Amino acid sequence: MKVNIAVVGLGYWGPNLVRNFVTVPGASITTVCDTNPATFQKIKPFSSIKTVRNINDVLRDKTIDAVAIATPLSTHFILAKKAILAGKHVLLEKPMTQTSIQSQELIKLAEKNKRILMVGHTFIYSQAVRQIKKIIKRKDFGQVYYFDSTRINLGILQKDSNVIWDLAPHDFSIINYLFDTKPISLLATGSHFVGKKYEEIAHIVIKYENNINAYINLSWLSPVKIRSIFIGGSKKMIVYDDIQPSEKIKIYNKRIKTTENNITPFSPAYRSGEIIIPNLEQKEALLTEIEHFVECIQMNKKPLTGGLEGLKVVKLLEIASESLKTNLEVIIK
Repeated sequence: MKVNIAVVGLGYWGPNLVRNFVTVPGASITTVCDTNPATFQKIKPFSSIKTVRNINDVLRDKTIDAVAIATPLSTHFILAKKAILAGKHVLLEKPMTQTSIQSQELIKLAEKNKRILMVGHTFIYSQAVRQIKKIIKRKDFGQVYYFDSTRINLGILQKDSNVIWDLAPHDFSIINYLFDTKPISLLATGSHFVGKKYEEIAHIVIKYENNINAYINLSWLSPVKIRSIFIGGSKKMIVYDDIQPSEKIKIYNKRIKTTENNITPFSPAYRSGEIIIPNLEQKEALLTEIEHFVECIQMNKKPLTGGLEGLKVVKLLEIASESLKTNLEVIIK
């Protein structure tokens, strides 16, 4: 069974969805929708794809099985709701919705109408993140101490959300995927300089069970683009640089071990060993994500990043927003 797809939204991310969908054997992208006809130039190489400006043209088309929604955050809920009620499966770009209440409603609607609802947390489908999960599960990595992420670049400023809602979903989803632990508290700070409403720089600290701390640095106002994650363990450490074209992961056999006795109450010993660079399959994460979406529709499978996973991220975003407003650490119940 071939799945007929419509992509809604041809801004920054939509053309990437189109480019990948056309390569998936089990999918046929038949339609794209955007209120701005000028965006149709972005898919000019794919002349067979129908272009429409009204979402209702997509929803009324009985030949369309699923929609991939890549529109501004403020439109996610209403467009996804309409699509599910019209009998379409939905791939919804991150973050899922503006509120956890909206996310919960979409989950219930999808279950009631027996539709696949999947959220585009693309990093979960990257070979690098999947390899990191395997590494930290091994006994020779030791206890995980911290997750330290820097996700900064110049722009792209959003019209309806701050830098946390734009960039933090990547880190929140990665943490949820990597670590089998629950958050205890969250502290977020941020500032806005260019605009008057939304923060362009933010820092987040999350404390988790099992004594894991996450430190997340986000910015739209950096002159350079950095996408790096450091994960420290009691025996080894990982550096993940997503900007690197090939050597994205490096495993450092480094650690600090302390010994205490009557003569030397605090005596740290530094260990430095080899650096291991795993060989990763060179496959675009978005393509893996899209293949998974199509497979879930064809096989009626539960998506790896389904509605519940999207909801978890939105809840953390809401807590971060609360902390940002009060300048206080929020205890997570």
